[in-house]
Amino acid sequence: MRSGGHGCPRFLDGLPPWQAAAVVLAVSLGAAVVAEFVVLRAARRFVTRTETGLDEIALAELRVPLVTSLALAGVFVLTRIDGVVAAVPVSQAALEAFFGDPALTLVVLLWAWALNETVNRGVDYLQEQGARYDFAPVFSNVWTLVVAVGTVGTVLYIWSIDVTPLLAGAGVAGIAVGFAAKDTVANFFGGVALYFDDTYRVGDFVELDSGETGTVVKVGVRSTTLLTRDEVLVTVPNSVLNATKVINQSAPSRRRRVRVPVGVAYGTDLDRLEALLVDIAVAEKLVLDSPKPRCRFRRFGDSALEYELLCWVSSPTRRAKAVHRLNRSIHDEFATAGIEIPYPQRDVSVTGADPANATPQPSPASETAGGDGASGSAADADVER
Repeated sequence: MRSGGHGCPRFLDGLPPWQAAAVVLAVSLGAAVVAEFVVLRAARRFVTRTETGLDEIALAELRVPLVTSLALAGVFVLTRIDGVVAAVPVSQAALEAFFGDPALTLVVLLWAWALNETVNRGVDYLQEQGARYDFAPVFSNVWTLVVAVGTVGTVLYIWSIDVTPLLAGAGVAGIAVGFAAKDTVANFFGGVALYFDDTYRVGDFVELDSGETGTVVKVGVRSTTLLTRDEVLVTVPNSVLNATKVINQSAPSRRRRVRVPVGVAYGTDLDRLEALLVDIAVAEKLVLDSPKPRCRFRRFGDSALEYELLCWVSSPTRRAKAVHRLNRSIHDEFATAGIEIPYPQRDVSVTGADPANATPQPSPASETAGGDGASGSAADADVER
């Protein structure tokens, strides 16, 4: 079918203006109704049978912009039909400014909002699943920024606004903002670098170079938030994390080894000791069955034979509790089995002259005392003091 002016079907030009408008509006509204009650309902029945929830999120967020776009398409097309434009007592530019451009702008805004919400909700859904996913929360922030910039540029293009002066001003403003907010920019790119390096993700238990430990609860554009074992939130700038050593104790797997040092007295039956230590670890509920617990003879100490009990727990957050319970079990079982846990002993000897044979030294006051009574009294007083 050939097209008439402005890309519209030519057969509409042969209809009276009111009939052409009615046909266009009926087609656009009918398409919206069909999409809402036929296409989308069929799509809902289909996505409910799938195992993932991502398709349900996409369908829920894209429904409104899809139906609205079909409904407003008729309004936009009416501003492009020559017969309808000629029948309206306003210019074509005014008609587009009051009907065409606002309708197109509304469609663009709805689609931008829907796409942004689809990605953000998808990232949240993957995060709630608890699996190692390919997206990081920082991606949501980057995606929101990209969508916002693209939407502003598209709306300016629709309204035929020249963006050249804006780009020039944005360049100058960008340089000024770059110097004023260099820390923020550094944190932003630090977060992007951490994401691509896959340093950590939400839910990981990390240890910083400063000694602080905690679970990652939020990864933002500017900073990362940790929840310590004391339930205190610690916010660390991404630029700092990107420049320091970060130990991710939850990767590549969450299980972690527990080391419990044990010292026993010289002369202890080592076969009996090793069997007892392994039995203690096997009986502990926090200790994993695989890899199997074992103990190792590390060195001959000054006062003890130094052993180390090695076992595994399911997550790094259980390590401290497992060490506590293993130490208590070792103490009780050693006391029952009569195994001695030695401690360092030191013998201190004090040498010097015998106080009974010491020669008394004359008092300085008696040596300087004269023959008069006053001086003697003063010397006696000094001796008594």
